[in-house]
Amino acid sequence: MKKNMLIFLAGFICASVLLFFIGSAVNNSQDEQVDFPQGYKIVSPDFPKELEFAGERVPIENFEVYERIDREIIVNTYFHSSTIISIKRANRWFPVIEPILESNGIPDDFKYLMIAESGAANAISPAGATGFWQFLEGTALKYGLEVNNEVDERYDVEKSTLAACMYLKEAYNLFGSWTLAAASFNMGIPGVKKQLERQKTRNYYNLVLGEETSRYIARIIALKEIMNNPSKYGFHIKEEDLYNPLPYEEVEVSGSINDLADWAIQRGINYKILKLYNPWLRDNTLTNRSRKSYTIKLPEMGSIEVIKEN
Repeated sequence: MKKNMLIFLAGFICASVLLFFIGSAVNNSQDEQVDFPQGYKIVSPDFPKELEFAGERVPIENFEVYERIDREIIVNTYFHSSTIISIKRANRWFPVIEPILESNGIPDDFKYLMIAESGAANAISPAGATGFWQFLEGTALKYGLEVNNEVDERYDVEKSTLAACMYLKEAYNLFGSWTLAAASFNMGIPGVKKQLERQKTRNYYNLVLGEETSRYIARIIALKEIMNNPSKYGFHIKEEDLYNPLPYEEVEVSGSINDLADWAIQRGINYKILKLYNPWLRDNTLTNRSRKSYTIKLPEMGSIEVIKEN
């Protein structure tokens, strides 16, 4: 009897200890879920049922195409800082770029190519590709942009967008496909032409390409999908947090400017603001020996607050 009592007590104690640890584990798990910041969850984003780029259907029924785009949707969904900044900048720059694309017969979707290239910023790549559209110097000169020590029109959003339109129209006329034209923006028209001939196909999605160009089109398509449906992918950005367009007025200059800082101060701004509105001005002078006419932007009166000197 005494032995049975001892066995019962031992079993009761073991069961009590086990229940205590199980209860602690459950409570800790619940606490972790409650305390995890902003209820954040890591999930695989829903993949859209249909996709198209520039009016051309994306064959997502092909497993490789599906997985390639799925990768870019996941990467750009969870690359929070970059995608948020691109969405904010797009509110400022898409209204500038969209009418230029439209007036030149380029599909609106190419604004997402610009996002993939630079994130809507005047970036410079390690190879020297520059501006919103990431033109190398030789390509920029070919399509009519001025590039020298004082003036680099790759930094001029409107002029570089126009140059991009010229490039893309040439590529489309050659390939008959906007998707191939977009691919050529990354690997060059000769590069695409060579691979089409070598692989005996006319369809971009049948090409075997290096990882950079292979991911390039998928990234553009993914960015379009995310930026058109931001809340679906977890981006909740208030309208007041978007970057607004910069109102400006224009001044025509056909002579030289010996000191751009003095020139700016005389117009009620400063050198920094002048460069922010005209990043294509690359020096502190504009010699302009050829007496070319340049359009310089100035902030619209009262649109910005100039920081006062101490």
